[in-house]
Order: sequence, then C-alpha cells, then structure tokens
Amino acid sequence: MMDVILLQRIEKLGQMGDVVRVKPGYARNFLLPQKKALRATKENRAQFDQQRAELEATNLKRRGEAERVAERAEGLSVVLIRSAGEAGQLYGSVSARDIAAAIGEAGLGVGRQQIVLEKPIKSVGLYAVRVALHPEVVIEVTANVARTPEEAERQARGEVITGAADEAEAASLPLAEDA
Repeated sequence: MMDVILLQRIEKLGQMGDVVRVKPGYARNFLLPQKKALRATKENRAQFDQQRAELEATNLKRRGEAERVAERAEGLSVVLIRSAGEAGQLYGSVSARDIAAAIGEAGLGVGRQQIVLEKPIKSVGLYAVRVALHPEVVIEVTANVARTPEEAERQARGEVITGAADEAEAASLPLAEDA
C-alpha cells in the first residue's frame, strides 16, 4: 500500500488534504498522473501545507463555476437517435462520448470523463445520467434514447416504447376502426 496526499476531493476516498492509503497501481496510474494527489513524503507534505490556501481558493473558484453551470443545466434532457431492433435493443450502445457530444450541442461544454455511466446504455428508453462538473458538484441529465424523433417525443411524454407495446397498439388499431 502507498500513502498519498489528496489535492482534491475524490469520491469514496477522501477530501482535499487527507492522507490516504491506496494501492500502488491506483496511485501510479490514476492519482499521480492526473495531479489529483502527491506522494506522502515529508517534502511533499511541507509543500502542500504552503500551497494549501492557494489550492483551496482555486477549488472554490472552480466549484462556483460548476455550480453556475449546474443551475443552467437544471432539468436538461438530451435526445439520442440510434438504430434499434423491434424489441428496443440497440445495434451497439450509447457511450459517455455520445452523451457528452449531445450535451455539448445543448450548449454545455462537458468532457466524456465527466459523464458517470454505471453501465453502457444498450436499449431504447429514458436514462438518468450523472455528470460530475466538479468533484463536489454532480448533476443529473436525462438521456432520451430513441429510434426516431417522434418516438423520442412519445417517450418524453411518458409513453412506454417497446416492441411488444408497438405490436399491441398496431393490433388494436384495426379493431377500433371496425367498431
């Protein structure tokens, strides 16, 4: 295990300034190259203590900017049109990059690293996607994945879109005309 000093808040790990024990690979491959932490040596601890006020001020400024963006993005919904089979299964999947591009078209600049997807989106529907604008500011964006823009509008109104529902709807239409 390896001790590191966190330079920013990291979810499920700690706050800025905390000395935490992590696996060496996590430190070497993620925390240190991304400047999210420093090795916990005497020299680095002294350097961190000297720069702490500056780092906290920078963090507050970035957090303020992220909160302003979060206010603008309140209730944001993006539509992603994809090819899908009859049962609503996508031919491929919707990735963080696709969602970041759609949010960018909506007027917010976010990177694909900021999109938090628990698992890839592989079927048609509405999905709540977390966007980490800052380690302390996370918003939720609705991703409306549909086959056509008309289907996306129906999903946004709350209708359930699946292959079985479409077939049942199509089967009931001729009966309604006969009556």
